[in-house]
Amino acid sequence: MRRRDFITLLGGATAWPFAARAQQGMPLIGYLHPVSRGPNAHLAAIIVQELAQAGYVEGRNLSIEYRFAEGRYDLLPQMAAELAGHSPALIVAANTPAAIAAKKATATVPILFSMADDPVELEIVASIAHPGGNATGVHYFNSLLVTKLFGLLRELFPQAVKFGLLVNPTNSNAKAVEAEVMNVTNATNMTIKVVFAADIREIEAGFTAMVNERIEALLVAPDPLFYGRRLQLTTLASRYALPTIYNNRDYVEAGGLMSYGTSLKEVYRQLGVYAARILKGEKPADLPVVQTTGFEFLINLPTARALGLVVPPMLLARADEVIE
Repeated sequence: MRRRDFITLLGGATAWPFAARAQQGMPLIGYLHPVSRGPNAHLAAIIVQELAQAGYVEGRNLSIEYRFAEGRYDLLPQMAAELAGHSPALIVAANTPAAIAAKKATATVPILFSMADDPVELEIVASIAHPGGNATGVHYFNSLLVTKLFGLLRELFPQAVKFGLLVNPTNSNAKAVEAEVMNVTNATNMTIKVVFAADIREIEAGFTAMVNERIEALLVAPDPLFYGRRLQLTTLASRYALPTIYNNRDYVEAGGLMSYGTSLKEVYRQLGVYAARILKGEKPADLPVVQTTGFEFLINLPTARALGLVVPPMLLARADEVIE
């Protein structure tokens, strides 16, 4: 394990990096993420790139201190408090669990979030147009797409009636996702089994349980843990021949069957733009929350063929991208 990753898990044993950066006189950004570095490095790099284009180059005139909770959402409050305690110019809170932890940790340090959930409902901001307080960011709606995702899965696999939904119970969106699932169930003849998984082993056990219960198709709920474990999820779906839909294109690029959702690359590009504006003196209270309106629909044809599925022409025609 690298030193920085080890320090991340220790939490409090990180005073020396902050002290060194303070001596250099650089503005400091704290970056807080619920899962691990590797599967999310390309997204953090987009923020770094946008900052560089605005004149803030990491290691030259900007310092960034990273904290990754490795899927342990319970560690986020401690990590957020630690970052806030060193008075950074800004905390970037990637995903809803990190945003909630950061908001509870400080009412003064500027917070820039990306969230699939409603930041007003979660009391992160006062309103979308006028956030007030110390937080703003990007809201990308992916937690509200369950009905749409099930609809696409049924179009591809119309004979299926028994569906699974994989949910992380430690995510604040779990209850909202379950409620939407109940609406789907009440409006159709579908049977939906909700399977909970909060770590790697529970993901494996969840797939075993779904196979034993003869689940015919699966929806993976939006969650940072699942996104970070996307290779594991797509591999399990392939191993058990379980048609699965996800909320992000990166799953499909990792071998998943279908996805529908916001482009995270665009979300993180916007985070980089806002980060630069805050470093230049603008206040989060005055920066409206960005609400993404574009969604991508991807289909992986080799995966469909491996599952013995024929993709209807009308569904192919609606796809924004088809992996051949």
